[in-house]
Amino acid sequence: MTDVNTDGPAAGAAEKKAPARRPSRGLLWPLLILAALVLVNVIATGSVDFVLPQWQDGRMGGPFVTVLRNSAPLLLVALGMTLVIAVKGIDLSVGAVYAIAAAVACQFLIGGDQQALGRVVLAVALALAVAAAIGAWNGTMVSVFGIQPIVATLVLMIAGRGIAQLVTGGQIPNVDDAGPFGGLGRGSVLTVPVPILIGLAVLLLLALLTRKTAMGMLLEAVGGNPEASRLSGIRARELTLAVYLICGLLAGLAGLISASNLGSADANNGGLWIELDAILAVVLGGTALTGGRFHLLGTALGVVIIKTLEVTIINVGLSSQWQFTAKAVVVFAVALLQSPEFRRRLQPPTRKKDRS
Repeated sequence: MTDVNTDGPAAGAAEKKAPARRPSRGLLWPLLILAALVLVNVIATGSVDFVLPQWQDGRMGGPFVTVLRNSAPLLLVALGMTLVIAVKGIDLSVGAVYAIAAAVACQFLIGGDQQALGRVVLAVALALAVAAAIGAWNGTMVSVFGIQPIVATLVLMIAGRGIAQLVTGGQIPNVDDAGPFGGLGRGSVLTVPVPILIGLAVLLLLALLTRKTAMGMLLEAVGGNPEASRLSGIRARELTLAVYLICGLLAGLAGLISASNLGSADANNGGLWIELDAILAVVLGGTALTGGRFHLLGTALGVVIIKTLEVTIINVGLSSQWQFTAKAVVVFAVALLQSPEFRRRLQPPTRKKDRS
């Protein structure tokens, strides 16, 4: 290791020139986009009730609270996707894992007493174990056997729907959404909907793991330069496998929340295209698809932007067919605004003063 002399005026000048790191700066444009969408909804509905929480029967509600509650499954999937992308990977199978977990839980529940808490806990644990196993399988294919992430996960993206249909026998199992399992997607704690609490808890846990421990630095090192990180002693293979496992686990949890809310598991349509929304949320949050630095809070903002945009389309009177086009426009706009090169081109050219 080369010693660096930190004494003297040169070092002091370097310290003055070095800009302070501002992690919140990258969140500026997503925040502005979200604020603009909220403003459009307030104008379209003619009331600020869109953003104000409301209480009914001892439970928090209101349009924006509903947006946040509906954002929870996508948030879980997008957070897992953020970690995978941080190590220069991708997981296209999260929608299939979402459907498989829901199918496993619902199929297990309809075979016995759905009011029994023990059976519900066992169903949830079994579904999450299956989801984690699929995630570990993806991680093994990528980290151990060196298969390209898009290829390894594309296989399960296609086959996963068939696995979910085999689990349910081609049917849509309906469960008792008023029982303990229904509380996962419809319940509330201290008036706050359970899905919101789960999403916040996972976000906080991952933030602590990646920013208060060495995990975040290791993820950025592996994603930034896998070969250099390997030579420096980082166990990149095990770390990559772990993030794919976490991604599968979170996708399974998202499927359980959705199945609990709907009271059923649809192997064909459950979690359909959620992987694309998750990638959009990651991009909106400022995480580069090339790996390295990642932003969990930015991903959360991206998720809320996507879900608020879906409501905005309805409130302004457009048909749902505009949904995908609107998402593409928003992503394109945010990507341009986050581009330093694009912002540099927008600035007027500076004129050099003539020296007399």
